[in-house]
Amino acid sequence: MSTITFDTLKFAERLEKAGLTREQASAFAEAQKEVFAEALESQLATKADIERVERKLIEQDGKFLVLQWMLGGILALATANFAKQFF
Repeated sequence: MSTITFDTLKFAERLEKAGLTREQASAFAEAQKEVFAEALESQLATKADIERVERKLIEQDGKFLVLQWMLGGILALATANFAKQFF
């Protein structure tokens, strides 16, 4: 699991300088810390996730190559049929 360093005191001090009360600034800082923690636990991809996706894409590459050839053949036949009708 990834970790993130978040200085809640520095964040709260910046909010206080912007005009918030100490209580409001502290509440915002704690809420921001919780949001970061939740995002890291549930939404961000890890290096292992990215490697797994890369492996799957590499495995599928051969299948896409066959699909490209099939599509090219179909387009060639359609073009030939179209040309035959008008020329």
